[in-house]
Amino acid sequence: MGAQLFTSEGPQVVKKLAKLGAEIFLDLKFHDIPNTVSKAVAAAVQLPNVRLITLHAANGLAGMRAARKAAGNRGDGPKLLAVTVLTSFDQATVRQIGMRGSLAQRAVALARLAKRAGMDGVVCSAYEAAAIRRACGPGFIILIPGVRPAHAATQDQSRVATPSEAVRAGANYLVVGRPITAASRPREAALAIVNEIASVSVRVR
Repeated sequence: MGAQLFTSEGPQVVKKLAKLGAEIFLDLKFHDIPNTVSKAVAAAVQLPNVRLITLHAANGLAGMRAARKAAGNRGDGPKLLAVTVLTSFDQATVRQIGMRGSLAQRAVALARLAKRAGMDGVVCSAYEAAAIRRACGPGFIILIPGVRPAHAATQDQSRVATPSEAVRAGANYLVVGRPITAASRPREAALAIVNEIASVSVRVR
């Protein structure tokens, strides 16, 4: 669940979806001072059936640690994922906002910081996933957004991958939005993506 739906409908929509049995990815990308982020996370973990929560790794070590403390360390609680570099960014954008080094270097550095802060994993593009896996280990969750089937338009994304490429890159979770929601036949589009993921999973085992 992203910012658009949550802003329109608020926490009540989370509760309604939970009653239907849905497990919820709360993708609100919290980014603020540590006190504000910690209170936002503390509220988020109280919502029913929330399994994943995002915040920006750019909150820094203090901000992420505050979020970790607020969420607690319950094994059955929601997992905290730190956003490294948005998939809409390219190298030029990284330079514009004053980040030094290559985009991949920034993503890996932020992932290392997230692990140090106690995050359960990160959000990153498929381009950086393998390097982050090497840096942070096999137990670290990697969620890859910006997933686009080969025939789909990239739209406002810069660093995209097909479902099979994202799986091969080491993703634990994929985010596929507009290729399904904007499709003329969303169910068929979703099934095609599921089948592509399944075929890769069989070969990787």
